[in-house]
Amino acid sequence: MNIPNDSDAISPERLQQALDIVRRIGEEIRRAVIGQHDVIDQVLACMLAGGHVLIEGVPGLGKTLLVRALAKTFAGDFSRIQFTPDLMPADVMGHAVFDLKNQSFSVRKGPVFAHLLLADEINRAPAKTQSALLEAMQERQVTIEGESHPLAPPFMVLATQNPLENEGTYPLPEAQLDRFLVKVRIAYPSEQEEQDMLGAVTRNRVGDGLDVAAVATLVRPDTIVALQQLTARIRVDDSVANYAVRLVRATRDWAGIAIGAGPRGSIALVRLARAMALLAGRDYVTPDDIKQAALPVLRHRIAISPDSELDGLNADQLLSALVQQIAAPRA
Repeated sequence: MNIPNDSDAISPERLQQALDIVRRIGEEIRRAVIGQHDVIDQVLACMLAGGHVLIEGVPGLGKTLLVRALAKTFAGDFSRIQFTPDLMPADVMGHAVFDLKNQSFSVRKGPVFAHLLLADEINRAPAKTQSALLEAMQERQVTIEGESHPLAPPFMVLATQNPLENEGTYPLPEAQLDRFLVKVRIAYPSEQEEQDMLGAVTRNRVGDGLDVAAVATLVRPDTIVALQQLTARIRVDDSVANYAVRLVRATRDWAGIAIGAGPRGSIALVRLARAMALLAGRDYVTPDDIKQAALPVLRHRIAISPDSELDGLNADQLLSALVQQIAAPRA
């Protein structure tokens, strides 16, 4: 796929070509991952927007399989790190080692040097190790012994956390949560999906290893970069951009929300809405795209009040009420 010039408008042919590629990537992922259609679409949209994903769900729902399948579709390098309380920043980023033969230091790069990094149970590592990812996520580079090393694009962090366990965990600080473009909640599969999963995993197979053999490699990493650049060119009308700003600003004084989203929230809304517009086959963003992006973009950027917690309310319920109340622009 050709990378468009800044002066080029998105032609219908180029838009359709991009849409076909993304749909085929989704179809290949679904060969390995049974169900979880919304999760797959949100992860694809986040990839198109050039963002990072925080996935919340109990163990065993296919998070690692999803990332491995996605990496295989574009021949991307994949790394997985199991975050633990004793994990050190050097275990993630890499470190300098002294070569006795050459009497010089060389850099041994860590697992962060990949296209897709799965940070499994990220909230089990201490703040020092969590914060080591901030530079990589924000600046797409890693500094080792004072020397900066760029990360090859596309670079995407997909971090998981278990919502049920608190013992031995270190909640992510707001500064790091804000670096994730979206927070995706992965739910239990339906009964039929679980039956299909059981058959796929146990039929003529030993063990329960993750199998992505059926997933085909469709494109190369530079094609994903081109898709991201095309997504950034999706048109956003001023009234739609203003709608995103009004939604985010409303979170700051909404009843039941103790801490609202910062300015990065409105930026993330527009970025994800652009990707959702492309997935819908459009070269422009609609207010409905902003609404669809609101929950995954904002749920981890707000803090609900103690009274709301006592009433049994959660972030999604409060945000859904907010979206319904804030008037959207009309065509």
